[in-house]
Amino acid sequence: MNWLDPLKGESFHSYAMRMADLMVTDTPLTIIGISFGGMVAQEIARFRKVKQIILISSVKSRSEMPLYMRVAGALKLNKLFPVKVVQRSDRIYKIANRRLGAYTPEEQEFANVYRKTANLNYIHWSFDKILNWRNLNGTATAITHIHGSKDQVLPIKYIKADYVIEGGTHMMAWNRAEEISRIINKVTGSDGRYL
Repeated sequence: MNWLDPLKGESFHSYAMRMADLMVTDTPLTIIGISFGGMVAQEIARFRKVKQIILISSVKSRSEMPLYMRVAGALKLNKLFPVKVVQRSDRIYKIANRRLGAYTPEEQEFANVYRKTANLNYIHWSFDKILNWRNLNGTATAITHIHGSKDQVLPIKYIKADYVIEGGTHMMAWNRAEEISRIINKVTGSDGRYL
């Protein structure tokens, strides 16, 4: 699914409901969420029948976020973050790419194109939702968590993962896709063939 543009002042719950409306089946689905998408998947599971959630490079609750994210959210530091300046800074791209684990030219290009073309409204809104997400009650839906041992954005030391990809970074869905696919196939009981 593609991300929707958030509406002005939209809550995370409302956004998740609009995302869920894009799912055109009543059959309980397996939702795979990468990074922020994992948080969205868990929000969707609050009001939609979901068979299972597979998180990749994400968190299950605020307690799995690094301290700097929790403090930034509490102090609303994201409101001061100059996203527009960051979108135009090659120097910041280099720093961000290292933290993401985007090392090859292809990975860096992928990350840089996303940063350059991302909707500013969406970026501001999603930063706020990420930094202030609680998920204190969790979800009744079964969750399988796949995480990289070298993730610098969401460090493994805070995460209770079911599967750890040794050397995996926050970009591992891109550069370790084969390993992750094997885990997904095992967890879902799939033979790897999809419609």
